[in-house]
Amino acid sequence: MFERRLYHHVDWGLLIAVLTLCAIGLAQIYSATGGWTTTVETQIYGILLGMVALLVCLSVDYRSLADKSHLIYLAIIALLVYVLFFGAVRGGSRRWIDLGPFNLQPSEFVKAALALALAKFFGESRRGALTRVDLFVTAALTAVPLVMIAQQPDLGTAVTLIPVVFAIVYVAGMPVRLLGVLALIALLAAPVLWRFALEDYQRERIVTFLDPAQDARGAGYQQIQARITVGSGGLWGKGFTEGTQGQLRFLPVAHNDFIFSVLAEEQGFAGVIVTLGLYLFVILRSLESARLAKDRLGAYLVLGVLASFTFQVIYNITMSAGLAPVKGLTLPLMSYGGSSMIATLAGFGLILNVRMRRFTN
Repeated sequence: MFERRLYHHVDWGLLIAVLTLCAIGLAQIYSATGGWTTTVETQIYGILLGMVALLVCLSVDYRSLADKSHLIYLAIIALLVYVLFFGAVRGGSRRWIDLGPFNLQPSEFVKAALALALAKFFGESRRGALTRVDLFVTAALTAVPLVMIAQQPDLGTAVTLIPVVFAIVYVAGMPVRLLGVLALIALLAAPVLWRFALEDYQRERIVTFLDPAQDARGAGYQQIQARITVGSGGLWGKGFTEGTQGQLRFLPVAHNDFIFSVLAEEQGFAGVIVTLGLYLFVILRSLESARLAKDRLGAYLVLGVLASFTFQVIYNITMSAGLAPVKGLTLPLMSYGGSSMIATLAGFGLILNVRMRRFTN
């Protein structure tokens, strides 16, 4: 448990940067939804619960959490099974457990659970090159939740598991040539996945990304509006709550997937640079935590959590600028979503945990 002397080793810079991004996101949600709404209140509850999760993940030694990683992993899998059969349906997707005033999305917690499980697996004993057994176990641990999440369907969240795996197995010793082989397999499998794995609306999103004007009022509408929103901000932006695209609802789900577009419109290029600077600081500071970790277990854990976070940040920002196909991937720490906020802050609790305990026995 938390020892008072460890208080002096908490990375307050990282924590303050994370909370600042939460505050910026909350302000933009307030603007995008037209003032003080239930959406804003729910986001506040998500941040508060996320801080509790962060403190829990910070207080318990990460090595103790890793020892229980198999139980945490199995608990998350059990929740995913429950969702597949009894989950609440929203917008044609079955992703949530209805808890009354709060909807829990278990898939958001898989990233941290998988990072813990893989960090435990690869960090326990000294290894050389990865064996076939190592790769088989890794593939099995990843495939089970990935397939279940894709069945919800939630391909966006499922894809965020892949950076977790590659970050850990690469640092653990996966040969570079194997990465090339996997890339070749993915390339050869692409036509098959296009034909049989993707739904019609998913294929439509990719096609309209290449030419959104061909269906400007349908599949290409979000991408066109996102570009307009980002471009209309100029250098200094239109001002807080003064954005027309977000305020007048031209941009769908502005408080969720496209919160960065709202920021760009209202705060302009200057606000974008500040926000990107904060994200870069968080990423680099977390990488430093991995470098300073006292053991491989801690380093793998930080890299696994950070890889998913970084991938999601990059994809959402490029999507908001119209540079990537529209996909339901939120911007961590800023987009609306209670489960996403709790899971993300819990992940940073693990990162802070590793850095804080670098001097312990």
